Amino acid sequence: MTYVITSPCIEEKAADCVTVCPVDCIKEGEDQYFIDPDVCISCGACEVSCPVSAIYYIDDVPDDQKAFIQKAIDFFKK
Repeated sequence: MTYVITSPCIEEKAADCVTVCPVDCIKEGEDQYFIDPDVCISCGACEVSCPVSAIYYIDDVPDDQKAFIQKAIDFFKK
């Protein structure tokens, strides 16, 4: 996994990240977007484009947002 979308995305879903992603790896979930780690090329375009600062490189996810790592894993297991 490379980048993770966290709680500020919930209900916001601005989709700026979807627009800038060069490999179409960001998928819409029920309450937020998720980044497919198998498709992501770690370019970082999504992180800088997010208007609510919801996207972090996996090693930089704040402790209070780490549950979103597992949420993303579970989303792509479906």
